[in-house]
Amino acid sequence: TSCTPNEGKTSISLNMSRSFVDNGKKVILIDADLRKSVLIGRYRVGEVRYGLTHYLSGQNNLDDVIYQTNIENMDVIFCGSHSPNPAELLSHLRFDDMIRILREKYDYIIIDTPPLGSVIDSAIIARAVDGVIIVIESNTISYKFVQGVKEQLEKANCRILGVVMNKVPVDKNKLYGKYYGQYYGSYYGE
Repeated sequence: TSCTPNEGKTSISLNMSRSFVDNGKKVILIDADLRKSVLIGRYRVGEVRYGLTHYLSGQNNLDDVIYQTNIENMDVIFCGSHSPNPAELLSHLRFDDMIRILREKYDYIIIDTPPLGSVIDSAIIARAVDGVIIVIESNTISYKFVQGVKEQLEKANCRILGVVMNKVPVDKNKLYGKYYGQYYGSYYGE
């Protein structure tokens, strides 16, 4: 999760999923941002007819909403159609059942959630997961705001695994910036 929209949660979720797959793990990425999903726009897997909302509302079976990607050992559950009450859907027992079933089939379940500073959905999801990573955009979010998000997760009894500081400016004149700038420039090209 994060504090606000556009801090890079979806990009981090995708990159983490790919990293685990590259290390030989079987991964499923769940788009649980039922209010403003961006995952389906970034990653197409042919025609997507059903998603998480269809499963949680009882319209479809779990197998109907799992899509294979072109990356071996990586599957995706897209968010599905618009829901008038995402928090109610996510708090349904079907969500817990889904996680239990997926734990048997996958090494890692990565869930991309909406920002906790805007809606409560991430705290609802937090009760069913092993831990959460908070994505924070550098030089944008206040310490106090992050503390508020952290407190909400603690109230949900969720273990905070860590923080990803995202969109950190790389200054080539600083020690680390110079090193990483040279490394990425030589590896990926300028």
